[in-house]
Amino acid sequence: MKTPGIHDSIKSEKRIRSYVRKTPFNKSIFFSELIHASVWFKLENLQITGSFKVRGALNKLLSLSSDQRANGVISASTGNHGAAVAYGSGKLGIQSTIYVPHDTSQSKLEKMELFGAKIEYFGDDCIQCESKARDISDKTSQAYISPYNDPFVVAGQGTIGVEIENQSNRLDVLIVSVGGGGLISGISSYLKSIWPNLYVIGCSPENSAIMVHSMKAGKILDLESKPTISDGTAGGVEKDSITFPLCSQNIDETVIVTEQEIRKAMVLYMQHEHQLLEGSAGVAIASMVKKKDDLIGKRVGIVICGGNISLEKLKGVI
Repeated sequence: MKTPGIHDSIKSEKRIRSYVRKTPFNKSIFFSELIHASVWFKLENLQITGSFKVRGALNKLLSLSSDQRANGVISASTGNHGAAVAYGSGKLGIQSTIYVPHDTSQSKLEKMELFGAKIEYFGDDCIQCESKARDISDKTSQAYISPYNDPFVVAGQGTIGVEIENQSNRLDVLIVSVGGGGLISGISSYLKSIWPNLYVIGCSPENSAIMVHSMKAGKILDLESKPTISDGTAGGVEKDSITFPLCSQNIDETVIVTEQEIRKAMVLYMQHEHQLLEGSAGVAIASMVKKKDDLIGKRVGIVICGGNISLEKLKGVI
């Protein structure tokens, strides 16, 4: 499988430009003062569907042939990717089916259905759903839209890096939450080619840090995940994922945060930035706070990867 490069993200940005929002890259006065650095937030919580995922999904959907589009597409998701595939499919007149774990957030299910997707429940983990969806794809010839293990999806997420380059002179540090690794792979591959000295920090919740542990082991591990407020990053990583070597190559440091640290960070953000965010975005903020002594005087970029959180989960945070 081809590994996406700098030119792929540039082409992808042009391809999806008319379908997605160019999200703000705003300096935070509060967090800059808190950690004595220049802190900038890339606000993908303001993206269409409320998450960065629409970039990769649309980039893949737009790459399909007319025959592939006519056959419909199939995917697997814990919520955000499913909503992105459903939204993009609706825009392009493609029928979509999304396999989801049984414990998927009701608010995210409702969004997928609102955009016209057919929902199928399977298993208790996203890696189980991905395997099932791939099997069905092989049997039906429907194109499979991976949440992360696809060069078009990774390059689509890399369009965030293209935008950041246009919105900023430089960054010293980039902090991104890590699940399957598609987001951080795409952004870091692009920005490190532009800013070679960029220091990339990948972060995950303690209850589900499979990519982080896999990187340390030098191979993709099959580990169990515990429940986490960061449901957008939860679950396993496919054995042949193109994101594993990209993460291993481009991530300079990893940080793991507790559920308590994530919740505290989410409350801080909502109090001072006056925006909703989901748990996976809280992971990145919690990691910044945890690493604040190492960030003094630096220009720090953080991707607020999504804002889709149910009222039930929000009540548990505040």
